[in-house]
Amino acid sequence: MSSTTTYRPYNRSSSGTCSENLPPRTLARVAREIRDLHKNPPEGVRLVVDAQSGVPSSLGEVVAEIQGPQDTPYEGKFFQLKLVLSCDFPSSPPRGFFLTKIYHPNVDMSTGAICVNTLKKDWTPETTFSHVLSVIRCLLIIPFPESSLNDEAGKLFMDSYDEYSKRARLMADVHGRPFQTGKTEEDGKPMGTNNSNKGTDGTTSVLSDASVSKSNPLRSNNGATTGGSGKSGSGNVRKQVSNGKSGKMTKKKSLKRL
Repeated sequence: MSSTTTYRPYNRSSSGTCSENLPPRTLARVAREIRDLHKNPPEGVRLVVDAQSGVPSSLGEVVAEIQGPQDTPYEGKFFQLKLVLSCDFPSSPPRGFFLTKIYHPNVDMSTGAICVNTLKKDWTPETTFSHVLSVIRCLLIIPFPESSLNDEAGKLFMDSYDEYSKRARLMADVHGRPFQTGKTEEDGKPMGTNNSNKGTDGTTSVLSDASVSKSNPLRSNNGATTGGSGKSGSGNVRKQVSNGKSGKMTKKKSLKRL
């Protein structure tokens, strides 16, 4: 693999982690959630673990890869991110950062910080890592430019989706990790499904084989869906952008809970 297709990460330092200061009960919860995430990850998510020990290098942060959703500028690439736990977790939410450079309205270009309501006003102590990662992946399908950290990307997304898509795709081609290609296994699934995949930094990631029929993490208690995934979600984005102002208003309403 050439150097242009490997990770070019943001700063990975995590001086703000507080795993040593978390109470035993909280550490037990974190360990349980990480085990669950490893055994049954959400669709399109890889948990990144240490290649030698097979476990995360620290309980103070959760490192994962997100598979670019279909029919988005990020399709065909993996993007690494981390959730950094606060000292009073789970009373306060973790902070989310992309480690792979990505062009997106809700990701800060200089730090990789992620802006999503699930990690802000919608956070509850019962929110799981799996849910957070699912919501972030949905954010790649339908960005929320009204609360952008990358104002240029947010404006371009609203004014010209095609131009936004070209720029985001260019960044993804340079910085994202390509999908592994190869022969199919005996069960007919592509190689890499439900198997460990060694990264360029010596870590190992495990890809989810979760069904598309799993419940949408953005579905509210009354059954309404606030975000989409797969082809239908990204198709709605194109349609809304092309419809001008009425499309923008529709998008604002559908994304209030992100």
